[in-house]
Amino acid sequence: MNAYDFDKTIYNGDSTAHFYLFSLRRHPKIWLLLPSLLGAALRFYVFKRGSKTQFKERMYRFLRCCDMEKDLPDFWRTHERNIKAFYRAQQQPDDVIISASPVFLLQPVCERLHIRHLIASEVNPKTGQYTGVNCHGEEKVRRFRERFGDAAVEAFYSDSQSDAPMARLAEKAYLVKGEALSEWHVS
Repeated sequence: MNAYDFDKTIYNGDSTAHFYLFSLRRHPKIWLLLPSLLGAALRFYVFKRGSKTQFKERMYRFLRCCDMEKDLPDFWRTHERNIKAFYRAQQQPDDVIISASPVFLLQPVCERLHIRHLIASEVNPKTGQYTGVNCHGEEKVRRFRERFGDAAVEAFYSDSQSDAPMARLAEKAYLVKGEALSEWHVS
């Protein structure tokens, strides 16, 4: 089986950021939450206080303004085109998507693409609260092993060095930049 990160790996861009902007246009009252989001961004990225999960939970407050049953299908109808050509050309039935993005956001596009295996962050789509640990770094390995045991990963693809723990599991690993793949030798 092959395993793939999602954002900037098989999806051109950051799906959460794209969904935020999509929702902001659709639900203007989200603008009222912007000062709180900017404060959280300053706190985490500039002053290095708090966790990434705390920052994301603050950002995900915008979900309270959304109509997820309508917004998610509409979003993926217009954004599925961001799935990269290299992935479409090599997609296999047993592929695993493993991402820090929320399950609720990626599940619809995985269904559209007939991807059966999704491991991602558990976030309540109504409140934006995490119901588990952010699926990032070593957590990706833990979740993969929890779900698939000692199953072999033939190849792993990611755009980020933070995915080195998953890359170490794979027989081969590739760094993705745009549509270009380069072999990733992880020590």
